[in-house]
Amino acid sequence: MKITLKLYAGLSQYLPVDSKNHSTKLDISSSATASSVLDKFVPEGAAHLVLLNGVFLEPEERKLPKLKDGDTLAVWPPVAGG
Repeated sequence: MKITLKLYAGLSQYLPVDSKNHSTKLDISSSATASSVLDKFVPEGAAHLVLLNGVFLEPEERKLPKLKDGDTLAVWPPVAGG
């Protein structure tokens, strides 16, 4: 099945070189989880805000097999500011 992975801010450096607009299409297994996808692309602890089709995934939900063909997984790192 195919999903779209979008990595924003400093995380975009971990996308494949042929990626455009902070995103790439991935072929994943039907048993893949958000966590298993992120483990392949993002350093541990760097994924702070994770959205599946625009809906926030709690850290424990990321380990559940919720991905379906056509989904979009969008990820942002922790940010600081004031």
